[in-house]
Amino acid sequence: MQAAALFDLLNPIFHSDSGEKAAVYRVEPYVICADIYSQPPYVRRGGWTWYTGSAAWMYRLGLEAILGFKKIGNTLHIDPVLPPEWDGFEIRYQFGESVYWIQVENPEHVTRNVLKISLDGKPLDIGSIPLVDDHNEHRAVVVLGNQETGLINV
Repeated sequence: MQAAALFDLLNPIFHSDSGEKAAVYRVEPYVICADIYSQPPYVRRGGWTWYTGSAAWMYRLGLEAILGFKKIGNTLHIDPVLPPEWDGFEIRYQFGESVYWIQVENPEHVTRNVLKISLDGKPLDIGSIPLVDDHNEHRAVVVLGNQETGLINV
């Protein structure tokens, strides 16, 4: 699960989750920095904090590469690549005046493979969720599993 490993490698909280690490990292543990130095005497020290370009790329890595959240036109494609220990996750997404509650379930603890998607209790035959701005709340459930051919088997 390379995307999650890279995400953890870049995540500032893991650079400062102990007193020893924080003393080396020396920048805010809640801000993505643009640089983590690799040359002595500053090895593992953070630099260029509050640099918004790094934060945006980190956000995209998490949302798109791990959670598999991709909006294309008026459809939402969910194709996650998860660490197998994850039970799943939830996303609240607002599309115009409509709210979509998306629950991804991983009962078999696989890394990927969408088996089924339902929207408002009705199964979808396609691997994406149609988005409609109807001022209502909608609930989508995406289930991952081991079946050899899922809806989205890339």
